[in-house]
Amino acid sequence: MHAPDQTRDVARRLRRQLTLPETMLWQALKPGRAMGLKFRKQHPLGPYVLDFYCHRAGLAVEVDGLAHSLVGKAAGDARRDGWLADKGIRTLRIAARDVLKDADGVARMIFHAARERLTA
Repeated sequence: MHAPDQTRDVARRLRRQLTLPETMLWQALKPGRAMGLKFRKQHPLGPYVLDFYCHRAGLAVEVDGLAHSLVGKAAGDARRDGWLADKGIRTLRIAARDVLKDADGVARMIFHAARERLTA
């Protein structure tokens, strides 16, 4: 699925401005390539930019910081997750604080979820 030019432009900008939890998780996800799990960071898909995306597994990973607890944000996240689900993509939402505490452990959980999707 293609993304509008504006969404692709936003994704390019976001790739250069990763948050600390996103940077830590990106580093922890790189070894997944050895398992055939290639993740893309700040991947544009339709009207959205996904924090991380594994096309092969149909898995999106969103790192949720404090902004996701704001009023109205949950409804937007649910709408986005539903849109992705309609396209066959599962969304994993990970709290930024969990990544900060144990990025490698979070990556292992993500790899497990991706492998489950591949074998289902």
